[in-house]
This record gives sequence, C-alpha cells and structure tokens, in this order.
Amino acid sequence: MNQKELRELIEFLVEKEIAEFEMERGDLKLRIKRGTGAAPVLPAPAAVIAQAVPVAPVAVPVTAVPLQGGPAASPAAKPAAASEDANLHILKSPMVGTFYEAPTPGAPPFVVVGAVVKEGQVLCIIEAMKLMNEIEADASGEIAKIFVSNGAPVEYGMPLFGIRKS
Repeated sequence: MNQKELRELIEFLVEKEIAEFEMERGDLKLRIKRGTGAAPVLPAPAAVIAQAVPVAPVAVPVTAVPLQGGPAASPAAKPAAASEDANLHILKSPMVGTFYEAPTPGAPPFVVVGAVVKEGQVLCIIEAMKLMNEIEADASGEIAKIFVSNGAPVEYGMPLFGIRKS
C-alpha cells in the first residue's frame, strides 16, 4: 500500500464517517479507529510503517492506530470550540498542496498565534506541483488559531487560519 492509497482510504473513511476499519493485504495489517483512546498496535512490516508515517498528518480527525495512539478529543470539547470559531474569520486553502509555515526550513514562521496581521500580509506557503505559492491574509486582525501543522498536506477549502478581525 503506497502513500496515495493510504491517503485516499483515510479520506474515504472520514467522508463516510466510518468509526473503525480493519484491513489485511498480504503481510500488511492496518487498523484505523476514530474517536476512542489508544488500541493495541497490530504488527506490520517495517517497510510499510516507513511509508505510512508521512501520511499521518492527513488524518487530522482520524486516529490511525498503527501510526499513532493517544486519546482523541472528547465530544464535549467540540461544541465549545465550534462556538469560539464562529467569531473568527476563517482563511481557507485556495489549492491542494503542502502547507509550510516558514519561507525556508529552520526559519521562523511567517505568523504565530497572537500575531497581528494586515490584509495582504503573507501567512504561509503552499507547495503545489513544485511551485511555492504565498498565501496572504484576506482580512486584518489577530491570528487566533492555526488549523494546520507545518509540512501537512492541505485540500482546497480546508481551514488554514482563524483571524479575529480588528
């Protein structure tokens, strides 16, 4: 199973709101479980784990058990976060690509939570087809939330930043 197949599988499970999925293909065993604590890790060949690790950021709302464990967010926390986000201007990704918070590896990020930004200021870079696209703020205000981690793949329309307008 390559990265693209794994990414498509995880996106399908999220889209269809499937809570638990288990698959065996040859000597690959994969188990994905959403919305619960850590489950036992199934043994898998080392080569498969090495391929699957970079895909883990794709599954922000999904807990991929063979790749990472830990408790998922409690259902009670979601309504509070949703009401907090309702007052924010959400800057969404204009394209599919890879999110980078800084101009170069090791450089400080363009913005951090709490930073005051002006309309037109560069907030991040999205790499798409080997092109680096600067994403600019479409509103002035304070960065209240960053929805994506550095190096994570993003989809069109995916929230990137929450800006509290000034």
